[in-house]
Amino acid sequence: MEPTPGPAAGRERRTARTAGIRRTLVSVLSAVASFSLVAGLLTIVPGLDTALVLRSVIANGRKHAFSTALGISTGTLLWGAGAAAGVSALLTASTVAYTVLRVAGAAYLVWLGARLIWTGAIRRPAAVGDHPGHRTEAAAGSAWRSWRRGLLTNLLNPKLGAFYLAVLPQFIPEHAPHLAVGLLLALVHDLEGLLWFTLIIFGAARMAGVLRRRTAQRVVDGGTGSVLIGFGLKVGLSAR
Repeated sequence: MEPTPGPAAGRERRTARTAGIRRTLVSVLSAVASFSLVAGLLTIVPGLDTALVLRSVIANGRKHAFSTALGISTGTLLWGAGAAAGVSALLTASTVAYTVLRVAGAAYLVWLGARLIWTGAIRRPAAVGDHPGHRTEAAAGSAWRSWRRGLLTNLLNPKLGAFYLAVLPQFIPEHAPHLAVGLLLALVHDLEGLLWFTLIIFGAARMAGVLRRRTAQRVVDGGTGSVLIGFGLKVGLSAR
């Protein structure tokens, strides 16, 4: 007859369980911090979404610009949720799949960083358009239509889906709940996007002037590209 575990054994199990939870929590917080940096840098790089919000605030005013931004953010969250569900299944089923995604994600980050540096080196000044201060609140369709335009623009952008499918696994700790952490990371990216769009909408005049300067564009593109390349190399050379 086996002896019944005493109070000391129970305390040891609880201590080990608490230590495991603490390690998982620390790893998740570290993953969120790292992903926030990468996602934040990608958010502030002028692209399709930024151009769409700028165009909306210049042409139709803040109401439509915020509707467009919310549509874009909804699309981002949907992409992240779908990718998180797929990543969860892949990570659970296959170590080979994880390795393939890790290598693909590293290659994607390096390629994107190099492309940003190259674009900054050959960039020309943007054409001068209408001043944001001259915008009006004249309706160009409903706010719902602006939201739908932002949503469809984001959902039909395959680059965002490729980013999540290739890069998201790099930031999900091995022993953490994959789906939950993936959704958390997508939400972080979404909140960063909303904050960025809010800054653009309320400071459109100053922001547009800065982004049209060739030197400022080169500094932003070069710095962001260098950070992405560094992250890509770190991801590619690190083990699980």
